[in-house]
Amino acid sequence: MSTSSPATMGGSTIRLGRDSDADAFIALIAACWALYPGVRMDVDGEMPELRALASYYQSAGGALWLAEDRDNPIGMIATRPLKPGERSGAWEICRVYVDPAHHGSGAGHALLDVAEAHAVAAGASRLVLWSDTRFERAHQFYEKRSFVRCGPIRVLADVSQSLEFAYGKPVNGIELLDAAAAASAERSLVDLLVACVDAGASVSFLPPLPAATARAFWKHVTAEIAAGTRLLLAGWAGGSLLGAAMLDLGTPPNQPHRAEVQKLLVHPNARRKGLGRALMQWAEQEAVRAGRSLLTLDTKAGDAAEALYRANGWQEAGRIPGYALNADGTPCDTVLFWKIPSPTKWERVG
Repeated sequence: MSTSSPATMGGSTIRLGRDSDADAFIALIAACWALYPGVRMDVDGEMPELRALASYYQSAGGALWLAEDRDNPIGMIATRPLKPGERSGAWEICRVYVDPAHHGSGAGHALLDVAEAHAVAAGASRLVLWSDTRFERAHQFYEKRSFVRCGPIRVLADVSQSLEFAYGKPVNGIELLDAAAAASAERSLVDLLVACVDAGASVSFLPPLPAATARAFWKHVTAEIAAGTRLLLAGWAGGSLLGAAMLDLGTPPNQPHRAEVQKLLVHPNARRKGLGRALMQWAEQEAVRAGRSLLTLDTKAGDAAEALYRANGWQEAGRIPGYALNADGTPCDTVLFWKIPSPTKWERVG
């Protein structure tokens, strides 16, 4: 939406917030905080900006919106660029609140769509936010929107004794996930793996892939990341987590110089846009950083991934006939590849 015209969502509208909406904003926040014991509001002592919140975000170079249903306030959101000296190109998503009576209505997604679009149009390359550690419903919402945990917990010296998780995501790009980020990305990674397998990707599973099986797989991956035997790269496009690739570092004692590339995944809706190539290039860079000088992988013969590997300098070592099965039970060949990783610093996708 433009910064001056309201957006509609069913029978509701989203418009720019005004300082005169102060009572509505305070009531929305209070209604949400009331769901959590120990979370208290002290507007004048700790949040005096709520008395003129539109001016507060305008002065920071950001914007504020209010969602209404038949003129009744039901939600709010704001965004602002980080201050000079903070991360360049990052915008913070702030004050995301939806009246509990409207939870599940789609109002939160509509508000976040507006705020993200505004930040991206203003040049944001990364989106960040903070969320109280007690707000579990909010965490699920952010993770559904491809935000992942990043950085340490923030301690606030406030009346509620708040601790906050940091969340973030690139608009377009590749990032290496630690165990906390991988755990918080589980929902997106499950959806990605299921979509790829159901679309015919040969990545050790057969369609239809149950979500529970995919979830168990990613939990195992997260444990290996925590143990230091696996690296997980995630790729975002348009603010959604739509790609992933892994490096298995748990090689035998006589192969400390080798790593295996596994599970290159690109969502069917995001293919042929450079995300797979970018993931493979960054996997090489991370392998070099991890001290690995040889990469190996295997892939289904004739698969689209085979062409990608060949185009990016991977060398065929041989093939094994009938190594795996197709979805219809027929055997398929597997091609083995190797490559000496390049130390080149690649540009991030997007």
